[in-house]
Amino acid sequence: MQDAPNIVILTGAGISAESGLATFRGPDGLWEGHRVESVCTPEALARDPATVHRFYDARRAALASVAPNAAHDALARLDAEWPGDLLIVTQNVDDLHERAGARRLLHMHGELLSALCAACGARQDWHGPMGEGRACAACGAPALRPDIVFFGEMPYAMDRIERALAAADLFVSIGTSGAVYPAAGFVQTARYAGARTVELNLEPSAGSGFFHETRVGPASEVVPAWVNEMLAAG
Repeated sequence: MQDAPNIVILTGAGISAESGLATFRGPDGLWEGHRVESVCTPEALARDPATVHRFYDARRAALASVAPNAAHDALARLDAEWPGDLLIVTQNVDDLHERAGARRLLHMHGELLSALCAACGARQDWHGPMGEGRACAACGAPALRPDIVFFGEMPYAMDRIERALAAADLFVSIGTSGAVYPAAGFVQTARYAGARTVELNLEPSAGSGFFHETRVGPASEVVPAWVNEMLAAG
């Protein structure tokens, strides 16, 4: 067990697209019909909180109509059966990894099913509409906002992620564009620390040149195949 390679897996919007969730930014530069700057910045929340809350309320409600796909299921199986260290770092704010059964999981960009208090920083589970002026359970301030890392804000648990990357023997990127930092730089961090790097994606990403190996295809096909190989070899 101590000889099993340490694995860090990064997942992005591409792994959830086959479940019916829109990728973060489409070919037209819009996310669900909105400019990212209109719904995913601190300035947008301050300028037009009603629009921002409506947007995330709708995204939260949409989770009820989708389910994990074969890629999520395969990673949950790897999480359950891999004897070495493993960390799934997801850029996604949906709960599909959890619903598939993954436990060694970190949401670096926050979660739709969570609320963040802008006054005290407390976080709490949240499953229905949020809207404006909801009170924080910890401090009572009417300051709850979506627990989403907006552009210009620091992703969660970067210290833990950096430590995991430095100790990884294998880094795998799944369904990511390779264009959004800091996640786009993880492959370089891991590779320079000595890890083997593998990309599983619908098409080569912007950072494909940093990977030792790239496998192209739908996540629901390439991810289960890779997991089967890993568990058979391990």
